[in-house]
Amino acid sequence: MGNLNSTKKIVLTGGGTAGHVTPNIALLPSLRDAGYEISYIGSYDGIEKKLITDFDIPYYGIATGKFRRYLDIKNITDPFRVIKGLGEARKYLKKINPDVVFSKGGFVSVPVVRAAASLHIPCIIHESDMTPGLANKLCIPVAEKVCCNFPETMTMLPKEKAVLTGSPIREELTKGDKIAALDMCGFTANKPVILVIGGSLGAASINKAVREALPKLLTDFQVIHICGKDKIDNMLLHMEGYVQFEYVKAELKDMFALAELVISRAGANSICELLALKKPNLLIPLSANSSRGDQILNAKSFESQGFSMVLDDDNLSPGLLAEKVMELYFTRQTYLDAMGKSNLLASIKSIMKLIEDAAAKE
Repeated sequence: MGNLNSTKKIVLTGGGTAGHVTPNIALLPSLRDAGYEISYIGSYDGIEKKLITDFDIPYYGIATGKFRRYLDIKNITDPFRVIKGLGEARKYLKKINPDVVFSKGGFVSVPVVRAAASLHIPCIIHESDMTPGLANKLCIPVAEKVCCNFPETMTMLPKEKAVLTGSPIREELTKGDKIAALDMCGFTANKPVILVIGGSLGAASINKAVREALPKLLTDFQVIHICGKDKIDNMLLHMEGYVQFEYVKAELKDMFALAELVISRAGANSICELLALKKPNLLIPLSANSSRGDQILNAKSFESQGFSMVLDDDNLSPGLLAEKVMELYFTRQTYLDAMGKSNLLASIKSIMKLIEDAAAKE
């Protein structure tokens, strides 16, 4: 479609969960530096709308339906919502007239990417997980390039489209202040710190194992525990060397700076952050019973690349957790060395180049 004026324009899309939005947010500073006028197309009231409003970017909401692999009454109505979303996306894209669309996936991205393709606007899409999700599978045929996080994913994508970029990480995460975190937690500077991130969902098993392992862990470590909403244990509020938070936002960067080790779920964005920040980590992926199993695959890939130690959620016990943490601490240098060699650390640069090339094709 092309722009006659010299301002380059980009539409970002993606939503449904924070993981489909934070990588878009991570790209904003570089896009602005490169002179792009940025718009966002998401669902009427998804999490993406809430997350994007802080950034002063025009936001356009469209109807969205979910594509399910299982039988559900909504399978009858949702196709109509997707068709409606497609029409709305087409209308907004005509109005904005962008040079390129960048999609982070999630169901809202399907009508946007499909509408863009019908208007000959090039699309770059990003797949965080090891195996492409259903929404991205519907977008890959019309995408210019498909960015991914794992070497294994490259084999599941069209050869001419696949690019191993890693996930864009918010730059402020790298700018933490150890001293600020020490003060906030009331910790001493002479004992290593473990940061436990349970993830917003399904942290119950990690929370339980960590708390039961505290008598062992606290002899050698101090523990910062981000345990999730309403998950604070009041009985442990005054335990020396252990602090709990339901959720942290701005302070996370300081906690990362302070932590020697991180215990985490294995969501794709979380583990890419750990890699970018070079934090030796113990991953406890969500079990296959409570997810589509993508975290298990993510964790296995990071383990095989030497970036992570992995503990199976089904085998999780306080004793084994404490043992693994000690082992990780004493072998942490091997993990640091492996992470230092990774070529996924420059993901924003790689993705910006793909965006620039696609916009120039116009």
